[in-house]
Amino acid sequence: MKRRHFIQAAGLASAVLGAPSVFAQSWPSGPIRIVVGFPPGGGADALARVVAQKLGVLWNQPVVIENRAGASGTLAAEYVAQQPSDGSTLLLTTINSHALAPAVFPKLRYHAERDFVPVALLGLTPNLLIASPAQGAKTVKDIVALCKAQPGRVTFGSAGPGTAQHFALELFKLRAKIDALHVPYKGSGPLLTDLIGGQIQYSFETMAAATPHVNSGRVIAIAQTRGKRVKAYPNVPTMQEQGFDKFETMNWYGISGPGKLPATIARKMNQDINAVLAMADVQEKFDTFGVEDGGGSAEKFAQLVQTELTKWAKVAREAQVTVNG
Repeated sequence: MKRRHFIQAAGLASAVLGAPSVFAQSWPSGPIRIVVGFPPGGGADALARVVAQKLGVLWNQPVVIENRAGASGTLAAEYVAQQPSDGSTLLLTTINSHALAPAVFPKLRYHAERDFVPVALLGLTPNLLIASPAQGAKTVKDIVALCKAQPGRVTFGSAGPGTAQHFALELFKLRAKIDALHVPYKGSGPLLTDLIGGQIQYSFETMAAATPHVNSGRVIAIAQTRGKRVKAYPNVPTMQEQGFDKFETMNWYGISGPGKLPATIARKMNQDINAVLAMADVQEKFDTFGVEDGGGSAEKFAQLVQTELTKWAKVAREAQVTVNG
């Protein structure tokens, strides 16, 4: 596995775009799809659409979002892994499909590293512990007290089993020594609808998905889960600031292609995605979502995936996170 990635990295580092006619023949001529493993309305979908619109202009060809929701993003990853490696199909790669699911799903029909070529990291973002304004417990301390008073009855939604929201909840239960009820959904969109409507009480939601609803006042932000506050939420304390030392979870988003994506195409896409991320209006949008630290080389993204795979496999064992399927 490491040898393969070394060869891919070397190819990306040494690739020269070469004669325009040769590159033109290898570049996809029709629409390029970015497959998102969650329904419209969630954070992954929102970020993918920002990037797709800009890439469509740069490439002078349609770049469309295709939502293939289900199984915590793994259905989309499985689908893209089986597509031709010609650059016409890409994956909006997330922590769910490429770090968390491998830690808890023993029968995945893809390998997170072997079956994909990392193209570019879009960014990192905390989770937000959120609730509807109608909830009585509006601090982490009060939520812990509520869970201890009503063990197994306080509800926390997630975008699906084995997702970032699910892992954040399990880590919270472990650190706070509480019992709470996990309610999985097929994406952040339906989760947020039910949370706003009062069908569930809390969620460690992705910041990208939660932000529009926080800004509208339909939900409130109680805590954020990275070790530092992000620019978008300077007044929302971290979980560590509220007494949970070493509590840190984050989401990340990137673009990957099927496992035999040519180095020339991957290099060109990496350059153009970096150009998109440097645009002022994109930076402004990403800052609003709390998405930071994106861009850089394909190798940087590959290293993140490898590190996260190792980290979350360990957390799954320690927190005894299990998922059927």
